[in-house]
Amino acid sequence: MVKIPSSEITPEHLYLSRRAFMVGAGSLSAAALIAAGCASPSLPGAPAAAAGAEAESNAASAAPRITFSELPEALSYDEPFATSDTDDLGDALNSYDEITNYNNYYEFSTDKQEVAVLSTNFNTLPWQVEVTGLCNKPTTFDIEDVVKRFTQEERIYRLRCVEAWSMVIPWVGFPVGELLRAVEPKAEAQFVKFTTIVRPEEMPNQRRAVLDWPYVEGLRMDEAMNDLAIFATGMYGKPLVVANGAPFRLVVPWKYGFKSIKGIVKIELTDTMPQSTWMLAAPREYGFYANVNPEVNHPRWSQASERRIGELGRRDTLPFNGYGEEVAHLYAGMDLRANF
Repeated sequence: MVKIPSSEITPEHLYLSRRAFMVGAGSLSAAALIAAGCASPSLPGAPAAAAGAEAESNAASAAPRITFSELPEALSYDEPFATSDTDDLGDALNSYDEITNYNNYYEFSTDKQEVAVLSTNFNTLPWQVEVTGLCNKPTTFDIEDVVKRFTQEERIYRLRCVEAWSMVIPWVGFPVGELLRAVEPKAEAQFVKFTTIVRPEEMPNQRRAVLDWPYVEGLRMDEAMNDLAIFATGMYGKPLVVANGAPFRLVVPWKYGFKSIKGIVKIELTDTMPQSTWMLAAPREYGFYANVNPEVNHPRWSQASERRIGELGRRDTLPFNGYGEEVAHLYAGMDLRANF
């Protein structure tokens, strides 16, 4: 496997803000989804404190840009871009420009600056998501049906990357639990395994042994059923661009971003803990849970603080990324150092 520099590794996530921004069931057209995109989480190396943060800031400002004007007019929800300009803690949203042009998506590149450009020719239609395993109603969903069947709403979440940078993102999506309940999980289903598409002709890094493709992630069933965990189909009131995981990605705001897998094509309910991509690639550095925890350092850098993209300086990282009230009970009695 190719060694990836520690400065080139990160993922994505954010928070719970069930604003009244309810996107009409049929408001996202098929054409809208075509240009949708996906950015994905990344690996284990993060910069060493301030120097690395500055490097990331410079990279972000130098990145190729995708703007609203470059997206087809059909790519839109019939709603405002966002119903609030802050998250639940009063932190300002990152701009659409920042969010869509600063991404880890190793299937396309290990360089955050290149993902937006290298993903522009990726096709998001047709797209199907197979839900299988320990459920009574295994189903294969067309992405258009997903958008119509499950009410889309805005969720403004903080995203904390394992590399110690962060963003605030206004997602559009719906709770993971709604889709899982639709397939009727069996009692023995204890975990949910997510798998990304394999399409090396459109994803250049899948032609290389950067990671063991396809990208795989997992959640415990109770984590997946928590209301904060969502499947995202859009952002800023628009369908996702490929660099951010289009047309269908996971967002788990209390975990490091690499858990929020992009470009999902398969969901499997299982009684066995999935071996996720990063657990296999770097088992000493990445565990199954990956909860944001400022008291547990990555083996190569501190996780006590982070740099919000677009800001100077650093801020303290919050336990569970600030969502402890909603999710801490899921880990009652667990040693969060051992179960990292």
